[in-house]
Amino acid sequence: MLLKIKFSLQRRVHLAQGLWLLSWMAVIWGGVIFCLGVYLKTELLRRAEVMDNTEIHVVPDILMLVGLASIGANWLASRACQDSLDPSRFPRWRVPLLVWFSVAAVLCCLLVAVFVLSYALQGSLEESLKVGLRNGIRFYKDTDVPGRCFQKETIDRLQMEFRCCGNNNFKDWFEVQWVSNRYLDFTSKDVKDRIRSNVDGRYLLDGVPFSCCNPTSPRPCMRYRLTDNHAHFNYDYQSEELNLYGRGCRQALTDYYMELMNSTGPAVLSVILVQISVLVSLRYLQTAVETAMVLEDPAGDSDGYLLEKSVKETIEDLKTRALTMLKFGQVNPDDPEGSPEAADAEKDEKDAAPTPGS
Repeated sequence: MLLKIKFSLQRRVHLAQGLWLLSWMAVIWGGVIFCLGVYLKTELLRRAEVMDNTEIHVVPDILMLVGLASIGANWLASRACQDSLDPSRFPRWRVPLLVWFSVAAVLCCLLVAVFVLSYALQGSLEESLKVGLRNGIRFYKDTDVPGRCFQKETIDRLQMEFRCCGNNNFKDWFEVQWVSNRYLDFTSKDVKDRIRSNVDGRYLLDGVPFSCCNPTSPRPCMRYRLTDNHAHFNYDYQSEELNLYGRGCRQALTDYYMELMNSTGPAVLSVILVQISVLVSLRYLQTAVETAMVLEDPAGDSDGYLLEKSVKETIEDLKTRALTMLKFGQVNPDDPEGSPEAADAEKDEKDAAPTPGS
């Protein structure tokens, strides 16, 4: 037996009581994990228009799944703790507890996966935001195009809320036409010159939308002709600290979402520790009560253990059982007894055999 401990009746009662409290603590933590997953999912969906893919959504999806499963599993564990004090009711938990241990082990593995993924998917998040923001800036002007009519509002609100400008920085706006053609005067010489100045025929500006303006700057916002030192009084484009947000929105959003996911790390670790404690304690309680029932002395001392055999022997037994289940129901074509022809021949022999009365 692995890690065998002697339990008296009083110790079994104390273990059941403590495990009942621990199970309800795990239920509460499961609710916390579910709420964290819902909040993170909501925040990701709010910015779905500036994301190119949804790979990062696997983190909140697993959190919500594990949270709900943890609530149900640990509620069942609390019921098993109550029935463990009654020898007539506990035997019905023998098979359900085997399933419970498997589910609890899977939950712990999923929580570890969430903890790892919350850090490992930072590169994927950055790439998704890079492509999504680039497309969002490109479609900023399409306010009259179905499916893109809210893109301008989304980008403007994003830049004001996160105090950022552009994808990498404010210069990203210099590379796209962000003013719709419907608001351009094509009879103007300036408009014609700007459109003819590039091969794509776009109206490019060295300017940015109003949402890039930093309200904390003492100087009134300058949004146009940002690279022209003569267009503004006492102004130097190269050295002037512009009254625009200097941080790009990709970096701002990446920092925001990584902070959210990293903040779930301590909560996930706490749930893992609590869940492992429930699993180990319930296993000791189960084996201690079952041993006492085998000895037909519910009030006497009994041994509790984690595994009936060593780890190596337990793994071998599991492999054997798994192989047996896989082979069950399969017919071996080389076995004449299992073939349909052999069955028909056996039936014919029985029909041809004389009866005792003939």
